[in-house]
Amino acid sequence: MLKMKYLSETYNIKVFTEDGDYFGDIEEPLLSDNKVAAWRIKATRGSLLNRIIGGAKGVIVPHQLVKTIGDIMLISRQAVPSYKED
Repeated sequence: MLKMKYLSETYNIKVFTEDGDYFGDIEEPLLSDNKVAAWRIKATRGSLLNRIIGGAKGVIVPHQLVKTIGDIMLISRQAVPSYKED
């Protein structure tokens, strides 16, 4: 069964990758023609995103890379910016 969710209910939802890594929190949806085109994800303390991008505040994830939204958001691993660990 399809469950509907108001956009106002998505703020600050925790975002995880397919691999189970905590990625960050939803800051806001980005709309285009009354549809969600992308999601602004903020880098929070202890998140994978914070470790990858360092001083930046967050990233924009296209809606096509979102797997599901419920109590958490699950995103594709393709949404994770690539980086090299030293």
